[in-house]
This record gives sequence, structure tokens and C-alpha cells, in this order.
Amino acid sequence: MKKRVALFFGSFNPIHIGHLVIADTVIAQADIDLLWFVISPQNPFKQKKDLLNHYDRQHLVDLAIQDDHRMQSSSVEFNLPQPSYTIDTLTILKDQFRDYTFSLIMGEDNLLHFHKWKNYEQILANYNLIVYPRLGYEVDKYRDHPKITRLEVPYIDISASFIRKAIKENKPHRYFLHHRVYEYIDNMNLWKS
Repeated sequence: MKKRVALFFGSFNPIHIGHLVIADTVIAQADIDLLWFVISPQNPFKQKKDLLNHYDRQHLVDLAIQDDHRMQSSSVEFNLPQPSYTIDTLTILKDQFRDYTFSLIMGEDNLLHFHKWKNYEQILANYNLIVYPRLGYEVDKYRDHPKITRLEVPYIDISASFIRKAIKENKPHRYFLHHRVYEYIDNMNLWKS
């Protein structure tokens, strides 16, 4: 039987408790064996401003999940042409891991713009999507699609940009981050002015 892996793509700049709650909930509710955090060099829809290098971001992910055998980080996109596209990453993973099946985790906000993704029809035809709610978004377009599973995930309205801003402005941010991630960012003076 093939191992079922859910892929959580993101810049994780930095990984925060919102990401970890989503990951934990997906593992609990979805029919998967493992969850991989796929660290993206650059999201084609986002600016590169304040983007920490991908090896440091992967290190932060590894610090956050080191005690959880159900999760791991993936650097598969580090050596792909940029900007990287999900369909290209999926094709490579499918070729490299023939004994695995892959699903994609995405927020409702990404589902809203899913039709803008490169080869989105091919993704939807060949992979399952695991969708979690986002405040202010409710997408009806794919409401009854057989390849899309919607999960009940707690709303945690925090963002990495909020955390980076708090760091720069020396405002409280400790409890938005896993303690090892917080300590590493603090010790390395990441994102400080």
C-alpha cells in the first residue's frame, strides 16, 4: 500500500503556531500518513522582500517539528527554476517517490485563486486537495468537487508578516512561535532592524 503524504507548501518565513496547528489538525482529520512542509524559495504571487534564505527557513521548520515523527521538511523546490510552480514540484515528487501518493494542503484563500495556478486542471485531476478555512474567504466554486476535502481547522489569524513586523519593532511575539524557533530567531537576530 502506498504511503499517503500531504504537502504543505509555503515560504514559512518564519514557521509559526498557526502553521503547526493546521498541520496537526490535517494529520488528525485527513486520511494521510505523513505531512511534509515544502519550503518554497519564492511564491510566484508574493514579493521577495524580507524573505530569509531557504536553508534558514528550513532549519526553523526542522526546529519546530523535530519531536513529531509525523512531519518533516522538504527542500525539493530549492534547486528548481524560479519561480517554482506546484505542478512541477508534484511531477518531480511523483517520479522520485513512486510508493507515495500526494495531496496538497491549502487555505481557502489559495483555493479562491486556484484557477490562476499553472496547470491547475492537471493538479485537480491527479491530486486531492485538503482545504482549511481562512477568515474572510468562502469559495463555492469547488464546493462539491470529489477531489477536495474541507477540514474544520481552528481560525488562527496570525501571519508571518505580522511576526516579522513585531520582531523589527521589538514588540511581543514569543508565543506566536514554537519555543525553539523563537530562541533561534532571537539568538541569530533575524529580522531585527
